Amino acid sequence: MRRYAYLTLAAASTMLAVLATAGPAAAAGNVLTYNSATGPSVAVGQTLTANLKSGTTANLYNSTTGSTGVKCSQSTFAATVTSNPTAPGTATENVGTQTVSSCTSNVVGVVGVRSITVNNLPFNASVTSGKVLTITGGAAGPIQTTAVLSTLLGTITCVYQANGNRLVGTANNTDKSINLTNQPFTKVSGPGTCFSTGYFTVTYAPVSGPGGAVFVN
Repeated sequence: MRRYAYLTLAAASTMLAVLATAGPAAAAGNVLTYNSATGPSVAVGQTLTANLKSGTTANLYNSTTGSTGVKCSQSTFAATVTSNPTAPGTATENVGTQTVSSCTSNVVGVVGVRSITVNNLPFNASVTSGKVLTITGGAAGPIQTTAVLSTLLGTITCVYQANGNRLVGTANNTDKSINLTNQPFTKVSGPGTCFSTGYFTVTYAPVSGPGGAVFVN
């Protein structure tokens, strides 16, 4: 019995020595970090921005597989981080700015695009550790876009709202992008030249903030 007692004490001493030298366990990172998955946390209140991914356009087409509609070679967004919990989790943001410009149209009868305006900002946004991005309308109203087009018969205005008042996309750490593909919008006002349903596609990259490129964990 005495021998077993000595062995037990020796094992306990060894375990205590290991714990003493190992130190505290490494803390889990946050959902949003800078420059790598193990980089500094993105602080609440910081603003993240991005332009269109190089070589891409922002498109509002009349079908998911077609190419008739409006495409724009410039677009930007800016979102302020409102929460960034430990991963896995869901970070939230307030999208205060989204611009779309340098647009052309191939809709029959349309000879130019005077402006594209994103209405009712700010929007609410969330991104999960699973890299699912969700954008919903805020207190100002539903997610809405207004297109002012020049036609052979004069200027027309087409107003579209996001179906279900939300957009769903993905985040990608490879190019630090956020992607929205074929998000459906329905025309709420405008003449027949404005197609009744529009599908919005855009990729912003790289998403970055004061500390560098943003990773989603």
